[in-house]
Amino acid sequence: MAVATVRRILISEIVDPCCKQILQENGIAVTEKQNLSKDELIAEIKGYEGLIVRSATKVTADVINAAEDLKIIGRAGTGVDNVDVEAATKKGIIVMNTPSGNTTSAAELTCGMIVSLSRQIPQAVMSMKAGNWDRKKFMGAELYGKTLGIVGLGRIGKEVAIRMQSFGMKTVGYDPIIPPEVTATFGVEQMSLERLWPLCDYITVHTPLMPSTTGLLNDESFARCRKGVKVINCARGGIIDEAALLRALESGQCGGAGLDVFIDEPPKDWSLVNHPGVVSCPHLGANTKEAQIRCGRDIATQIVEMMQGKSLIGAVNAQVLTAAIAPESRPWIKLGEALGSVGTACAGQVKSEVQITALGQSLKNAAGYLSAAVVVGMLKDSSKNAVNLVNALPLAKEAGVTIASHQSDAAPMLAQSACEVEISANGVSHKVVGSVQGDVPVLLELNGGLFRQPVPLTGNLIFFKALANPQLVPSVAGVLTAAGLQMESFSTSAAIAGEQWCSVGVSSLLGDLNTLKVHVKEALQLSL
Repeated sequence: MAVATVRRILISEIVDPCCKQILQENGIAVTEKQNLSKDELIAEIKGYEGLIVRSATKVTADVINAAEDLKIIGRAGTGVDNVDVEAATKKGIIVMNTPSGNTTSAAELTCGMIVSLSRQIPQAVMSMKAGNWDRKKFMGAELYGKTLGIVGLGRIGKEVAIRMQSFGMKTVGYDPIIPPEVTATFGVEQMSLERLWPLCDYITVHTPLMPSTTGLLNDESFARCRKGVKVINCARGGIIDEAALLRALESGQCGGAGLDVFIDEPPKDWSLVNHPGVVSCPHLGANTKEAQIRCGRDIATQIVEMMQGKSLIGAVNAQVLTAAIAPESRPWIKLGEALGSVGTACAGQVKSEVQITALGQSLKNAAGYLSAAVVVGMLKDSSKNAVNLVNALPLAKEAGVTIASHQSDAAPMLAQSACEVEISANGVSHKVVGSVQGDVPVLLELNGGLFRQPVPLTGNLIFFKALANPQLVPSVAGVLTAAGLQMESFSTSAAIAGEQWCSVGVSSLLGDLNTLKVHVKEALQLSL
């Protein structure tokens, strides 16, 4: 299932030419404009469905809110800290990066930093270029037998570990997400940060920049480290507290630092760069020909395959879409939206508590996108923002909708798989159950009433509850005829305590639903 249509893309930074070529070969118009100021980008972004950036372009909330047609923001590289992901999500814009595009290049630079620190290679080079021959000044240390601590054991951290093990280094690490049994397969023993700090001769960080990682290495953590520890940051500026690092270098607690990234780029304060124990680079982690080709190719291919409904790789804010992109999921998404609309029409308001249950083994991975789809149906007529699967759940929270989703292998009645939605508002609950038959979303049950024939959830529908009696159909038909409507379908539920739910497909909705309510107990109508 194609999750977004992209016809025009703006590339705001220098990206390998293969990116533009791949996009154009797949019918996407590409405009390249580099070095845009914030105001220029705000003025330019209107009319584009896609934006591709590297790390220099700051895609702020102001830029995102000015982008009337934007569907996707692609970052040709890892990390998305230059993109306001929250603002993009709220507008239903997919944010995508290339998670493996610069893995090898960043890992190799990190290893180069470690070797450079151990033997003071850059300092020796500069001394030679100044005309000096000073062997004693540059006494180094072997890496063999030393302990390397790796904070963040994803793709890059793993590759660093494998490479430095070939030098005979012992590798230990910390990662709050990846299980220890996984990191053990590539030779890294996991432990807490409190255990890690004092064990290491070298520490390298490979995490995203977020509140929990900002200042991860600070005065307190440096104090816990082995005296003379050497630290490397080729990830994101700010993970190491720069002021604390300078203090640790000056006191000798830190024996050297390899820095490829800084809080401000270029730095406003050059004290760290100028320190004799620091090896620094101007953010070169992904600055190789191979990485640039890979990142440009990957972001273009990911966008094209997303449009074609083949895959969704690298989306950082649209996890529900990963399972939803399969072709067979499309009718279930339509079903979820329809059930959300019917349930909200029954409840008479959006603010509510919602229980969503995916029933049947074939929907084992569907609870996430079904929940988002139900919310789309609930909010589509009331939200000031266009609602889609990307922003549905955040907008639901703003609207006062509490969502809980579940999955059960239990097969529902009348179908092998189904979606059950229960909406509770003001102490009253309403339950709708639906399924998919021949790619058509159908309603099986409404507030306890099981329909004898499943109701196709499409077109203009009127639902009403009334006493089961022979005069009901003629009375309803009279109301519809008087309003100039044609009855296109009719289905009833089994009677419960003498009452039944009925569904009527009509040519258009009633102008005044009260004309029907005088003949029935409850009534609602909607277009799907």
